[in-house]
Amino acid sequence: MLANASSPIPPVLDQLRGQPDPAENELPGLLARLAAVPDPRKPCGIRHGLVFVLALAACAVLAGATSLLAVSEWAADAPQAVLDRIGAHRCPLTGVRLVPCETTIRRTLARLDADALDRAVGAWLADRRTDPGPKALRAVAVDGKSLRGAAKSDGRRVHLLAALDHTDRLVLAQLDVGEQTNEITCFQPLLDTVADLAGTVVTSDAMHTQREDAQYLMSRGAHYIVIVKANQKKLRKQLKSLPWNRIPLQGRIRETGHGRGEIRRIKICSTDGLLFPGARQAVQLKRRRLNRKTGKVTVKTVYAVTSLNAGQATPDQLAETLRSHWQIEALHHVRDTTFAEDASQLRTGNAPRTMATWRNLAIGALRLAGTHNIAAALRANARHPNRPLALLGIT
Repeated sequence: MLANASSPIPPVLDQLRGQPDPAENELPGLLARLAAVPDPRKPCGIRHGLVFVLALAACAVLAGATSLLAVSEWAADAPQAVLDRIGAHRCPLTGVRLVPCETTIRRTLARLDADALDRAVGAWLADRRTDPGPKALRAVAVDGKSLRGAAKSDGRRVHLLAALDHTDRLVLAQLDVGEQTNEITCFQPLLDTVADLAGTVVTSDAMHTQREDAQYLMSRGAHYIVIVKANQKKLRKQLKSLPWNRIPLQGRIRETGHGRGEIRRIKICSTDGLLFPGARQAVQLKRRRLNRKTGKVTVKTVYAVTSLNAGQATPDQLAETLRSHWQIEALHHVRDTTFAEDASQLRTGNAPRTMATWRNLAIGALRLAGTHNIAAALRANARHPNRPLALLGIT
């Protein structure tokens, strides 16, 4: 039976009231995506719709909130017009838009289906990817990160594996690496949540240079570029034995910055019989790095294999794709330094992971808006409560 009009407890279905249905061919908005996340709470006694609580947390993190206490403080200070736009319930007695307390936010995020939340946020970001253009390959980087300060109630540290689009640097998927497994076994489940991999090049570090993963990617119409190190001894030995001294240099890039200068030289060899499923080309990348402060010069040789043939990717495209894989490390750096992720000591249920998801969303929304200085943008958002809504497309 529906609640009385005078009751402060609205019907559960009221959480979506006032949100228009997306028009035909229109991309689903964030609130529509969040509506697909199941509510972990019992229907009896719900005062705040789940979509509203989630949108509130997303906006607060986009305004610089680094903790659940900060999220609740932003909610308490938000103007009534802002709360109205994200679906706050109006008290029938006072007419004031109500906001949840910190305890409600904490309990909701801790009990939330974190996989469903990551799918919703990843899908919203994926919808807004741009075309890399004719000179670049569509690529996705896979890498993991531990939340150093956060842990489960049993003391297990939270470790998350993520997939990042190279072009727009958006997190398309994220998965918690459980205690009884590791990143290797989570590689395929992670990419299962990325809707369309056909024609995409997946890059990863040497940990994911696994034959089963290469076969999985090819079964989905995707390609790979993987680094070869000691975990693939026979393949690495084969790559080192190729006649690199007789292969002409096919690319040379010089860069300076961060107190060092670097020269990268690339050679590519098309050959049959490589000891890796679907491998069509071998890559040798030599990095010569000069530390301008100490004068020390280091030279490192990296080997890789790819399923792309010579007609599908130029040497410059391969070199750029290998280099841009480290965009995912830049994401981790922003989460650590700007959002103080490693300093967070959340230990309640799925709350550590859900906060990491909000950080991914905030960084992605700012990058889609063309922001270069994330920290300055967060400070501006904190001064203007309407900005987070505009960045998230909430109108």
